[in-house]
Amino acid sequence: MVTGQEVPEDAMPEKFNPRLHAAFLEVVENQLRDNEPPETRQTYERLLREGHSEAEAKDLIGAAIAAETYYILKRDEQFNHDRYVTMLNNLPKLPE
Repeated sequence: MVTGQEVPEDAMPEKFNPRLHAAFLEVVENQLRDNEPPETRQTYERLLREGHSEAEAKDLIGAAIAAETYYILKRDEQFNHDRYVTMLNNLPKLPE
């Protein structure tokens, strides 16, 4: 869910996991801090320029991280930089 605010529990998607959400946001923070990959910082700055709040931008990037993590775990694939960058470039459209 894209939000920077506390969301009432009844508004959360059925499968929302606050711990997992926090973990993905930590990955976003690490990528921004380390500028690795640099496309994360570029996407973050683009989303801010487009009018998204800092929290919304981080949540959107977190959705791309979550999708890439899905591919890695569920499909037993390696991290795919090109796929991840494509997802970042498509934001704010959420990955499927």
